Amino acid sequence: MNTFGRIFRVTTYGESHGPGLGSIVDGCPSGLELTREEIQSELNRRRPGKTCVETERKEPDRVEILSGIFEGRTLGTPISMLIRNADVDSSKYEALRDIPRPGHGDLTWREKFHWVDWRGGGRASGRETVARVAAGAVAKKLLRRFGIEVIAYSKEIAGIKTAEIEIEEVRRFRKIIDSSPVKTIDPRRGREMEKAILDAKNEKDSVGGVIEAIALGAPPGLGEPVFDKLDADLAKALMSIPAVKGIEIGRGFELAKMKGSEANDPFVMKNERIRTRTNNCGGILGGISNGMPIILRVVIKPTSSIGRKQGSVDLKRMEETSIEIEGRHDPCIVPRAVPVVEAMISLVLADHSLISGFIPRKL
Repeated sequence: MNTFGRIFRVTTYGESHGPGLGSIVDGCPSGLELTREEIQSELNRRRPGKTCVETERKEPDRVEILSGIFEGRTLGTPISMLIRNADVDSSKYEALRDIPRPGHGDLTWREKFHWVDWRGGGRASGRETVARVAAGAVAKKLLRRFGIEVIAYSKEIAGIKTAEIEIEEVRRFRKIIDSSPVKTIDPRRGREMEKAILDAKNEKDSVGGVIEAIALGAPPGLGEPVFDKLDADLAKALMSIPAVKGIEIGRGFELAKMKGSEANDPFVMKNERIRTRTNNCGGILGGISNGMPIILRVVIKPTSSIGRKQGSVDLKRMEETSIEIEGRHDPCIVPRAVPVVEAMISLVLADHSLISGFIPRKL
């Protein structure tokens, strides 16, 4: 399926080396103030070719709004956005059209669909996420009206981890994150991460990492029983991002080592509201938000397209062969995946906010 959400619905379209990619957002309330510049600002955070740790493919990623917005406000009708591809070079993929790249979806997509766009991975490429970020920009603007903000950053790259921070203070790191080439909160660790990425690039290899995301201001009550739980929908959304191989909510896998007396979050009164003293559950209990910050971590695997020789199979001859991938690829996907993670979380929270009836009177 290429459509996501129930009330706040998003359909993405396009391929990596096609004319362009885009998204159609349906279900956004009318009257929301929204400009092209606000959408473009989010796309610029994901845009390739900005730093030495990113792919050399240079795409301006200029968004064209085709419908749904008039005189700076949403109409309540489908918002259609298009991002044209401007720096496409398919020549390096000619030799690979019948040799699937290890770690990619080349083979599985071919076995399922039989006829595929082999240029740059087609629709299975990470390039597809540009459409998600455009849609996420709409969701983010709507969430601000609910008082909800989503902030993500690179918590770990190549085994190099940032220091722990007070979750409620993450807002003050926004400018640091956006100015960092690796999108992290810690400039010193960021330089170490950057060096690790460049070392891998020089060795024709790649590295992965972990993105932490925090949603602040989410009210209690988001999430539906039993199969549409908030954490279930968040996990689905994040696992749909290319290269994501794991999700943690709250303390995540650390909970397996704890006792119930350690893992449980005691309830307390704070500003005449019920909150929890700790937040091991990551802001979600029983699949429903409890008013605490929603905390998630996402595992991003190393980029699959690397220049080192790897084993594969020639699908025409049906015999084993080797492959050395050329072309322009990120030596680490983590930094550019940060705005994508924010976008997918924002889409889920916007959808659940509307499902729960949290529609502000004045947009």
